[in-house]
Amino acid sequence: MSEAARNGGISIYLAILIAGFAVTYVWRFLGALAVTALHPESEVLLWVRAVATALVAALVARLVTAPSGLLAEAPAVARYGGIVVGLLTFAVVRRVEPATGAAILAFFVLDNLA
Repeated sequence: MSEAARNGGISIYLAILIAGFAVTYVWRFLGALAVTALHPESEVLLWVRAVATALVAALVARLVTAPSGLLAEAPAVARYGGIVVGLLTFAVVRRVEPATGAAILAFFVLDNLA
């Protein structure tokens, strides 16, 4: 491989790194600045939280009901079972982390049993 090809490859990765940094951290910085001026329970932030939650719920529903790729090979009982176990766990403990762990564990167990 020539020196020019190696430098060209490095510059591509450097451009990707800079672009990824700019896209991610510029918005994080602007968000940190904006949040200092907003009250956590303000109408605007409550609306943003509701929209974000609805988008995540819609994405999860789409992934479970109409999966693509490798997830499409998993049986429906594993996908729906994981969701049910996750929701029930969340209803009991009211924490996202254990509910997510329980949902993942249930998915893998049901996937291997089916």
